[in-house]
Amino acid sequence: MFFYSHRKTSLARFLLCATVLSVLATVSNAQQSKAEWSYTGENSPAKWGELDAAYTTCSVGKRQSPINITKPKTADLPALHFHYSAVPLNIIDNGHTIQVNYTGGSTLEVGGKTYTLKQFHFHHPSEEQINGQGYDMVAHLVHTDDDGHLAVVAVLLKSGASNAFLASIWKNFPPEKEKSIENAPVSVNAADLVPSDHAYYTFLGSLTTPPCSEGVTWYVLKTPMQLSSEQVAAFAKVYPLNARPIQALNGRELLASK
Repeated sequence: MFFYSHRKTSLARFLLCATVLSVLATVSNAQQSKAEWSYTGENSPAKWGELDAAYTTCSVGKRQSPINITKPKTADLPALHFHYSAVPLNIIDNGHTIQVNYTGGSTLEVGGKTYTLKQFHFHHPSEEQINGQGYDMVAHLVHTDDDGHLAVVAVLLKSGASNAFLASIWKNFPPEKEKSIENAPVSVNAADLVPSDHAYYTFLGSLTTPPCSEGVTWYVLKTPMQLSSEQVAAFAKVYPLNARPIQALNGRELLASK
């Protein structure tokens, strides 16, 4: 009886170990399958859709971002209501951009929907264009609702006066890539990144990086914010080019708030 029980216990342990190893192998394979991508060279945007099956949408998607916003239709659109609060700085150089992760409570309300701010990051030069005009940089504020739908607010950045909000972030660029600095001795409030005029353009698009997932609602603010040429140069020293080229509209409707 004891011998049978011992064999049964050993078999159970063996099956448990086998299951754990199988799960670890699956995770490892999934991590390895995420191909490296970049903005230049062999893994540049033109090749993203070929690098990994998970990135196919980058090449076959019909609602890709960024776009050149031209001839939008003016409409009576709902206002954007930003309810952002200050949080301790949590910043990372993820290998593709400088990203600030945001924690709890800061939201965007639009048309009866509420989205929570998850992070914001930067591109140089701007990814979006307005009537063919690009800007020095752009900030993307990424939000999600309770059902996982994404809404991204784009704040265009042009050379001009020094930006105090960005200065506090620039001073804390991580010295190492893919290693975050959490709870830095400085707080940031994303509200200081948003212009007082919330007029915007909107359209359906995608993430601008692999896997280029579609179904993202974009709000591109009409009024740009300023930053100094020195601040642009400081970011460009880290990321000389981290902007995806303009994508085809494919008949998408572009709307502009009044």
